[in-house]
Amino acid sequence: MGANKSRRSARAGRSPMPSPGRPSVGRREHRQRFWEAIARGLSSEDAGREAGVSPVVGCRWFREGGGMPSSNLAPLSGRYLSFAEREEVAILHAQRLGVRAIARRLRRSPSTISRELRRNAATRGGALEYRATTAQWHADRRARRPKVAKLTANSQLREYVQTRLAGMLTDTDGTGVPGPETRWNGRRHGQRQDRRWAISWSPEQIANRLRVDFPEDESMRLSHEAIYQSLYVQSRGALRRELVSCLRTGRALRVPRARTRGQGKKFVSSESRLSQRPVEVTDRTVPGHWEGDLILGLGSSAIGTLVERNTRFTMLLHLPSMDAHGQPRVKNGPALAGHGAEAVRSAIASSRTTLPEQLRRTLTWDQGAEMAQHVRLRADTGLAIYFCDPHSPWQRGTNENTNGLLRQYFPKGTDLSRYSRENLATVAAALNNRPRKALGWKTPAESLDAHLCSLQRGGVATTP
Repeated sequence: MGANKSRRSARAGRSPMPSPGRPSVGRREHRQRFWEAIARGLSSEDAGREAGVSPVVGCRWFREGGGMPSSNLAPLSGRYLSFAEREEVAILHAQRLGVRAIARRLRRSPSTISRELRRNAATRGGALEYRATTAQWHADRRARRPKVAKLTANSQLREYVQTRLAGMLTDTDGTGVPGPETRWNGRRHGQRQDRRWAISWSPEQIANRLRVDFPEDESMRLSHEAIYQSLYVQSRGALRRELVSCLRTGRALRVPRARTRGQGKKFVSSESRLSQRPVEVTDRTVPGHWEGDLILGLGSSAIGTLVERNTRFTMLLHLPSMDAHGQPRVKNGPALAGHGAEAVRSAIASSRTTLPEQLRRTLTWDQGAEMAQHVRLRADTGLAIYFCDPHSPWQRGTNENTNGLLRQYFPKGTDLSRYSRENLATVAAALNNRPRKALGWKTPAESLDAHLCSLQRGGVATTP
């Protein structure tokens, strides 16, 4: 029995190799398709499905890569055999075809096929048994490049980067100031949580400062991308992952730009997007089309603003905080600050009842959570509601300009909940009686009155 194993080992060209474990899930082409989908803005789960692996594997790849592509996205050169070609080799080899016949079928060199059958065959039992999955696994394992990262090999460079990224702050006499106590949990630190105090130079600042501090030492050179990769990618972790809390964003994972471009609220349907808004709204030819938003103040206080696009007539919504504001909020309960979806819907519906039907055509809003009940608002008021694209405030520029004017009366950083409904009506009247250049130096109130008079002359009744 031992002699047979020796003879099989001799034929295989190497001793029996113990199994190093289960082959990894997904090959290089799968990872390429995955990161290409991530670059287009897909979620980790959807990118995994598109790449041909499970959503769980997609989430793991994204987490292990720190949100960064872990493989080259360039297409394969064709120099090496693909998995499809290895499957063809396995089938033809099982049919007892010779090396040259297989090479002619695949239009490859005979030496390539001979080397493939010898180097990437399964030899666990000591014999050459060619299987495509095992061959692909051997090829991927052999193609890995265990290149040592510069931050790992150069201790002086690593110390320089770590000191300027995560070094402790000091006061005027050199005493260290630790700052608030924080705990690393692997997630992004929110704006309302304490952040770690550190020197916190950006990777770009560190990379460019190296040339200033070490002008003659070429070994003290590093790109800012290498610092980011060391922080985010687990396999290149010369720097500890928790040091990402010293970056200005504090993100535990990098966010692809395509994800931030295409994101929007789930309650925004395709029919309520800005691209579906009638052309007459853009032309400002017909009154009755409104733009809305919230201006925020201290303690989550807010005031709603509505501006008519044609006449620039302004209405302010009173959004008082609830009695329980300042106390712990009940899960899935209403927004205690007073500008939740229910409160905003009710305030807009109340303000619309004072206008004739001809002045209740459309409303354009940004994708704020306060408009989550827009379907019910449309049913109550008849307003056709449209939403701007994410991060596009210029698409409701009239409202943005009006909010800037309102800051003269409601500055940033002040408590807006102290103003009563009568106070808001007074400020709105002041703006509506201010002449505007866009109206030929008429006031918004005069322009709206002229339109209402034209409706009355035409025999159209108005509501009180």
